[in-house]
Amino acid sequence: MRINEITNWAYGFTVLLTALSGAAFMLSANSANQERIAVEQHLALDGLAKHLALVAEERTDEARLYVIRGHERHFEAFAAKENEERNLEHTIERIKEFGASDEELRVLQSVGAAADALDSTEQAAVAAYRRNDVSGARQLLFGPEHERLQALLLGQVEQFSTLTNARTGQALEVARIRSDWLGLAAKVMLALTAALFLGVLYFILKRRISMPLTRMTGIVRRLANQDYTVDVPIDRRQDEIGDMHQAIQIFRTNGIERDRMDAERRQDQQTKDLILQMMHRLQACQNRQELADIVSRFAPQIFPNLAGHLYVMNDGRTSLFRIGTWLEPQHCSETFAPDACWALRRGHAHISNSAHDDIPCHHLDNHVTAGLCVPLMAQGDTIGLLYFEEREGHQGVNEASRLYLELIAENIGLATANLQLRERLTSLATSDALTGLLNRRSLDEALNHLARDNRDEAVACLMIDIDHFKRFNDNYGHDAGDVVMQHVGQIMRDTVGKAGKVFRFGGEEFTVLLPQATEAQGLELAERLREQIAATPFSHRGRILGSVTISVGAASSPQDGPVTTLVTRADAALFRAKSGGRNRTVAASVYSPAA
Repeated sequence: MRINEITNWAYGFTVLLTALSGAAFMLSANSANQERIAVEQHLALDGLAKHLALVAEERTDEARLYVIRGHERHFEAFAAKENEERNLEHTIERIKEFGASDEELRVLQSVGAAADALDSTEQAAVAAYRRNDVSGARQLLFGPEHERLQALLLGQVEQFSTLTNARTGQALEVARIRSDWLGLAAKVMLALTAALFLGVLYFILKRRISMPLTRMTGIVRRLANQDYTVDVPIDRRQDEIGDMHQAIQIFRTNGIERDRMDAERRQDQQTKDLILQMMHRLQACQNRQELADIVSRFAPQIFPNLAGHLYVMNDGRTSLFRIGTWLEPQHCSETFAPDACWALRRGHAHISNSAHDDIPCHHLDNHVTAGLCVPLMAQGDTIGLLYFEEREGHQGVNEASRLYLELIAENIGLATANLQLRERLTSLATSDALTGLLNRRSLDEALNHLARDNRDEAVACLMIDIDHFKRFNDNYGHDAGDVVMQHVGQIMRDTVGKAGKVFRFGGEEFTVLLPQATEAQGLELAERLREQIAATPFSHRGRILGSVTISVGAASSPQDGPVTTLVTRADAALFRAKSGGRNRTVAASVYSPAA
């Protein structure tokens, strides 16, 4: 029952009990008033009868004294008492007004008759005395008849008093009992009213209102401070307090949901910020390794629940190889063919999981962990792959994460394509198209760099020329000459390796720079080159073209001169080698002024 209904019922019962208590008090007061009236009637009737008897007795005494003494004052007193007696008799005639019963009225009539008879006897005696019949008067006043009448009067008065006492006593008892019961009823009503009031105060105000409100005050204060960890007790009461509990529970649920949405929004914004930061850095990459480092650094921050690899396509487009990894994925191969991945086949993201209905990729092992492959595309061309793998004990990829993954893959693909285009343009600008070696421009930049930054370090330079190169063009055609150039360039690249850099200087001339190498080391490498080229047979279109020889001029810095004259000095040594019969190596220091 709702508090409003309980309060209305309690108010109604309180008003009813108060009204009943008031009515009981009024009835009790009325009973007390009736009791008082009964007492007054009893006193009036009893006093009236006794006063009549007393007046009759006093009148008799005055009559007797007058007869005995003869004084007039006794006669006057007798006459006065006679008038008073008559007045009492008239009052007795109206005795019904006091509620006298029929029997009391009958007894009163008997009292009146006895009083009249006694009065007649005494008047006769007084009249006889005034006629000087003293003996007769005395006989009438002191005779047995007078005594009988006087005794009869007193007996009738006593009987009347007895009757009135019995009636008024019973009336008094009834009025008293009724007054007591009504007073008790009024007190009970008041006690019930007080108990109802106290019950309303305790059970309604304290238990159903005050105590729940006290508990809810602390809960509401914590909820106002956005502390949604507070436990809101379940209250199934169907009243206003129950409605407040439900409202607080709804408020807490909404607050928790709002906090969850805020956390998701903050997490989403943080993810977007990290993606934006990664995109900015991807656009500033200079090579693939920097790109791989950026992806490997930001991917775990954006998707901490996913491990992964970054793959790129090789130049021959025959396989993909890994250039970056994060959070140690366990179930993907290091290299694999493009057709081993369904994402690359379809050109769309693909989820591989043996526990799902879709087919897994062939580059994954048979493990229940889900893997997501996102192809890296640029201008409709596949250039690589992003692979993500669920970490054990963590949530996998949801729809929002998949959208972000595809966005990241798109930007990584564009960045990778830009790097490849940059590398291709750089290669075209710094490499020789025929031999694949570095070109003259690259040589100039390398020499400038050495002149600027490596002034005190040893540098060796080899200038190389193919002997009698014109005869290959003349005898076998320019195609054969191009093949000779490529053949010599490849041998020099393989022989020099990481010891230095090989450049095509121009025509059939080549240059080798050997940082941190002395002239002797340069001469040693030059001899190996000359012997290796001369010992390698050369054929073109199934025809043996004979051997190819080279002439080499070697110079070094800084002991023989500055870096700025390094190529000039090596070229002069080369000229001497060619002038000396070709297929030989000449050191610039041999013909230097110091020598």
